[in-house]
Amino acid sequence: MDYAFKGGVLFVNVSAIQALALAVLTYYFGVWVKKHVSILEKYSIPSPVVGGILFSIVLSILDGMNIMKVHFDSSLQTLLMLAFYTTIGLMASLKLIKKGGTLLVSFFIAVSVLVVLQNLVGMTIAQAMGLDKHYGILAGSVSMMGGLGTAAAFGPFFEHTYGVTGGTAVGITAATFGMVAALVLGGPFGEWVIHRYKIQTPKQPHEPEEKLMLPSDTEVSITSEQRANTPTFTDELMKAGSIVALCMALGTVVSSYLGQYITLPAYIGSMIVAAIVRNIGDFTHSFSVEGKGLNAVADISLILFVTMAINSLKLYELVNLAIPMIVILAAQTVLMLAFAWLVFIKLFGKEYDNVMLAVGGIGFGMGATVNGLANMQAIGEKYGSSARAWLIVSIVGAFLIDLVNALVITYMGTL
Repeated sequence: MDYAFKGGVLFVNVSAIQALALAVLTYYFGVWVKKHVSILEKYSIPSPVVGGILFSIVLSILDGMNIMKVHFDSSLQTLLMLAFYTTIGLMASLKLIKKGGTLLVSFFIAVSVLVVLQNLVGMTIAQAMGLDKHYGILAGSVSMMGGLGTAAAFGPFFEHTYGVTGGTAVGITAATFGMVAALVLGGPFGEWVIHRYKIQTPKQPHEPEEKLMLPSDTEVSITSEQRANTPTFTDELMKAGSIVALCMALGTVVSSYLGQYITLPAYIGSMIVAAIVRNIGDFTHSFSVEGKGLNAVADISLILFVTMAINSLKLYELVNLAIPMIVILAAQTVLMLAFAWLVFIKLFGKEYDNVMLAVGGIGFGMGATVNGLANMQAIGEKYGSSARAWLIVSIVGAFLIDLVNALVITYMGTL
C-alpha cells in the first residue's frame, strides 16, 4: 500500500491483493450488520451492499473533506467479473429451455421487451432533465433487470467508454433500490391479482406447502458422468474452476475479435464460449453440468466482485443526480407494475401460473432471480406452488435474460 501527503491530503494507493482483502473484510462486516439489523434481513439486502456501502460512505466523506483520497487497483475485480459472467454462460442450456415449452418462450420474449422499455423510460427522463442518456440506461435495465452484478460491470464500462461521471455509483444505488422495491411490491401485487380476478389457486390459504427448490438441471458444476464414485467437493471445485478458466481464456480471443466491429463489455466473449461449452456437454454427454462446484465459483466470484466494486464507489458523485434518479426509479417502478399486470396477467391470461410468473418477474425485473423466487415462495406458501412457473423464472432469470440484457445495453448505449 503506497501513500503520500500532498497539500495536506493523504493519497493512498491500494494494490489488487489489498483491495481483495478489504472486500473480504467489508463483506463479513456486512454479514455481521445484517444479523443485528432485522430490516436488512427482512428485505434480503445483500451483505456486499451493506458492508460495502458503509465503507464507501466513510471513504467518500474523507475524500469530500480533502482528508484522504484512495485509489483501488481494480485488476482482480475485473478478473472476478469475468469469472462470474462465465458461470452465467455455463448455465445456458438449450435442453433446459426446451423443458419450459411455449410459456417459457413467451415469458422470455416479454421480459426481453421489458429490457428495452426500461432503457427507453430511463433515457427519455434523463434527457428531459438535462442529463446524459447513459444515466437513464444505468438506472434502466443495467440496474433493474441486471441487478448488482450487471451494474457493477457496466458502471465502469460506461465511465470509461462514454465518460459518464459516477456511473458505477448510479448503477449500484439504483440496483439496491430495485431489490428492495421488488421484495416489497411482489407479494402484495400477487395478492391483489388473486383477489381482484378471483384466480383459482392450488390450495387454500394456511394449508402447509412444501418448499420448492431450483430444478436439479440448474445445478452448475463440471463433473464427469463416468466417475464410479461421487467426486469430492474439492474435485468438483477444481474441475469447475478449470473449465471457467479455459472459457475465460478462449473468451478473450472472441472478445478481441468482436471488438474490431462492435464495442462490447469484456465478459461477452467468455459468456459465448461458456454457453457453447455447456451445450456441447449436454448434447454429446461427454461431461455434464451439475453439482456444487460451479455454484461455489459463481457465488464467490460474485460476492468479491460486487463488494470490491461497491468499496471503491465515489458516492459524492451522486449529489447532483439525486432528484433525477428518484424520478427515474419511480417511473421504473410504475413501468414494472403496469407491465406485470398488462402482459403477464391480461395478455398471458388470468391463471395461477401467470400470477406466479408476474410476481417472479417483478422480483428479477427489478433486482435479482433470488428475489423473484422469494416472491414466488411467499405466494406459494399461502396459495400453493407452481412448479412450471418456478422452472421458467429460474431459467430465464438466472441466465437467459442476462445474455439479452448485455447485448441490448451495449447497443442502446451507442444510440
